[in-house]
Amino acid sequence: MRAPLRWVLWDVKDTLLKVRASVGQQYCKEAERVGLNLSPVEVEAAFRQAYRHYSSRYPNYGISQGLDGRSWWMGVVRDSFTQCRVQDPALLNTMAHNLYHNFCKAENWEVFSDSKKALESCSSLGLKLGVVSNFDSRLKEILRACDLLSHFSFLLTSEEAGVAKPSPAIFEQALQKCGVPAASVAHVGDHYVKDYLASRSVGIRGFLLDRDNKHDQDDVPREHRLSSLEELPSQLQQHVD
Repeated sequence: MRAPLRWVLWDVKDTLLKVRASVGQQYCKEAERVGLNLSPVEVEAAFRQAYRHYSSRYPNYGISQGLDGRSWWMGVVRDSFTQCRVQDPALLNTMAHNLYHNFCKAENWEVFSDSKKALESCSSLGLKLGVVSNFDSRLKEILRACDLLSHFSFLLTSEEAGVAKPSPAIFEQALQKCGVPAASVAHVGDHYVKDYLASRSVGIRGFLLDRDNKHDQDDVPREHRLSSLEELPSQLQQHVD
């Protein structure tokens, strides 16, 4: 008989909440504040290129190369605007600083309509909740601003852990915080590799959230799939006792 469930670990971005407007729109809004008129489409394309470059050259916020989340993101922002012909170093630094802090505000994030109820339902089953997220140190402030922080016993970001999903090491760190065997822990996330496969590789019961029915992998049984977080409590309830 399998061990009873005691903890549920959560991915955050695109599982519990999402960015409210496109990055191009948000960056252009900041550019307007300093007198620049840029195209959201152009800025979005520049951001995607800068993000890919930094993710490849400095993985996980460049922690192992002497960077941190703030310096990493400010570099991405500066590079994005530089590609759009903004050359003034003072303007680039101002926009990078402001955007880094702006993304801590609730107005820039949309909490999915099923998130809070799912968290409350899990807690009412007697389960403890934690976060395992490829995110920087701003996550605590963002969850507080979105009125979600109080649901969690701990947050583990990839910046803090020094390693990112899909590495099993970040889940092993989370299991240490839980203090129970992997079989007593579930994980919920929207990414097939980083959330579902990675959590299951260490023995955690992974659930794949597929709001838009875009995952067609044959190796994810129906009972491991969620089209909405509303389905989660009933899936977990049978494993609690």
